[in-house]
Amino acid sequence: MKTTSPTAVDLPVIEAGQRVTVRVPATSANLGPGYDSLGLALALHDTLTVESLESAELVFELSGEGADTLPQDASHLVVRAMEAAFSRLGYRHGGLRITATNVNPHGRGLGSSASAVVAAVSAANAMVPEAARRGRDWILQLTSEMEGHPDNVAPAIFGGLALSWQDSDRYSSTCATVAGSVIPIVAVPDFELSTEAARALLPASVGHHAAAMNSGRAALLIHALTQKPEFLHAGTEDYLHQSYRAEAMPPSASLIRALRNSGHAAVVSGAGPTVLVLADGEAEAAEVLGFIESFTEANTPGIGWRVLKLAVDVEGAKVDLHRR
Repeated sequence: MKTTSPTAVDLPVIEAGQRVTVRVPATSANLGPGYDSLGLALALHDTLTVESLESAELVFELSGEGADTLPQDASHLVVRAMEAAFSRLGYRHGGLRITATNVNPHGRGLGSSASAVVAAVSAANAMVPEAARRGRDWILQLTSEMEGHPDNVAPAIFGGLALSWQDSDRYSSTCATVAGSVIPIVAVPDFELSTEAARALLPASVGHHAAAMNSGRAALLIHALTQKPEFLHAGTEDYLHQSYRAEAMPPSASLIRALRNSGHAAVVSGAGPTVLVLADGEAEAAEVLGFIESFTEANTPGIGWRVLKLAVDVEGAKVDLHRR
């Protein structure tokens, strides 16, 4: 007998009267040499609240970052990711009221799209019946498929320092505890850079020597972040991607170069243009903040910088579900 897969209209509808809130951290991927494999969760959080309605309407309320530019309808990434998750779980939604409060800057290399899909998939997973819900590993698989790689979604899901890898179409990640003295500082410029544009600048291949140098620094970086922060500067040296991307973000590249020449562990956050500095202790953090302020005022005229001293988020996505 020939069978067909159910269409969307054949799927059961999730229960009305549910309200779920997801708080998800920003992330910084690569961290220098950990290209497409390392990511760090940052204590800078977006919040997504979703309510299932009796009616069939979609109500989307967006505030904060992107409120003036992002769509507030079914074309928004959150809605598309929720629909994909519901379908994968064997359900569909009726009416939804979605309230998004964005703090994470968009197009700056702090994982804003990863945060959106992690929040959306986590919310959808919480709203299906308990027997149909899946664990965090399932969320990692689906969100990695959506993003194309796990380096941002993994820390957004699990928190802390995420070490991720891929076998064929299977994504995996494990987390490490970051040393307590490590303080992330981000310098966010007032211009955007798309991940696609940044990736287009990379060569199709690199030499064996560069690959070997990079693998050594990536290994050292994990040791530095978890046990020996005094090696952060050496551990963040990259040989794979940052030099190629520099031409797309000259102000960021000049700031990174100046910080590193002064002994600070500065890297491109994700694909840029945000600059991430991993400071070892409060004294270095204060020095970095002062350095960034003086350098940018003198050397990047016309560019506005939002400089934030953050912490490592150790919880990842937090889900709170209520039913009427």
